[in-house]
Amino acid sequence: MSAHCHTEPTRDVVAYSAGTARPRARIPDGACDCHIHVYDARFPSARNATLCPPDASVAQYRGLQRRLGISRAILVTPSTYGSDNRCMLAALAQMGDSARGVAVIDGSESDQALQKLHDAGVRGIRLNLSLGVAGTIDDLEPLARRVAELGWHVQLLMSPDQLAAIAGLLRKLPNQIVFDHMGRLRPHDACRHPAHRLMLQLLCEERAWVKLSGGYLLSDTGDVNDPNLDSLAVSFIDAALERVIWGSDWPHATASAGRQPMPDDAHQIDRLAGWAGDARMLERILVINPAMLYGFDDKHDYIFLKET
Repeated sequence: MSAHCHTEPTRDVVAYSAGTARPRARIPDGACDCHIHVYDARFPSARNATLCPPDASVAQYRGLQRRLGISRAILVTPSTYGSDNRCMLAALAQMGDSARGVAVIDGSESDQALQKLHDAGVRGIRLNLSLGVAGTIDDLEPLARRVAELGWHVQLLMSPDQLAAIAGLLRKLPNQIVFDHMGRLRPHDACRHPAHRLMLQLLCEERAWVKLSGGYLLSDTGDVNDPNLDSLAVSFIDAALERVIWGSDWPHATASAGRQPMPDDAHQIDRLAGWAGDARMLERILVINPAMLYGFDDKHDYIFLKET
C-alpha cells in the first residue's frame, strides 16, 4: 500500500498554519487577507525588538493563499524591524499589484521618501504600542499629518485602555483609522469597555475601520473557535459592515516564536464566515471593503445592498 494513501494533498500543508483542510466556506474571488508579515534574516532586527520569529517568506505565504482561496494580501511591517521597512518592501515587490503595504515611519522621512513608499504600494502607517520599538503616543498626530496628503490611513495596535484615553485625539486626526486585531479587546470587554464604544462610534461616523483578526490572541483559550469571541466580532459587523476587514495575522509570530499554539487559518476564515452570516456579507468584508481601503484597481464596480 502506498505511504501516501492516508494523507491529504501536500499542497495544503502550509508553513506556520495548523491543519491541512481547506475552508468549508466558499471564499469569493478577489478576497484579501488584510494582515500578514514577512520575516527574513537578511534584514537585521531592531535593537530593542522583543519578538524575533523565524523566517517566513512570500513563497510560503503563497501556499496559504492557495489553501484558503485568497488572491490579495496586505503586508505590514512587524515590530521586529522597528521603522526599517526593507523586508516588507522586498515582499511587496515580489507580490506586485496583488498586494499593498503598511509601513512604520519615525517622522524623519523626506517627502520624496514617503512618495517612494506610496509608489511601491504603501497605503498606511502603523503605530504599535503593544510590541513596537518605534514610536510613542506623542508621535501619533505628527506622523498622521505627515501622511495625510498621500491619503494614507493610520493603523493602531495598543491596549483598550490606551485607545479610550486618546478618544479626543483620534477624532482630530485627518486620516482614516484602522484598528488592529479588534482593538485588542478581550471577549469579556464587549459592550463594557469604553474603547469598544469608541470604536463603534468611529466606525459609524466613517472615520475608522476594524480588522477582525487575531481572535486567537484575544481569546482566553488561545483559540479562534472560542464562542466567547462571537459577540465582540458580530458587534462590529452589525454596527458598520462596510467598515470591517479581515486578516489572518500569518505567520502568527507569537506562535512561530513558541509562545502559543499555532492557529488553523481555515478555521479562522470559517469563523469569519459564521460571523458574517451569508455570502454577500462575506464578500463585502473580504473583497469590497479591502478594495476600497487599500485602493485595489478592480475592473468592475461592486454593488452591495443591505438586507432589510
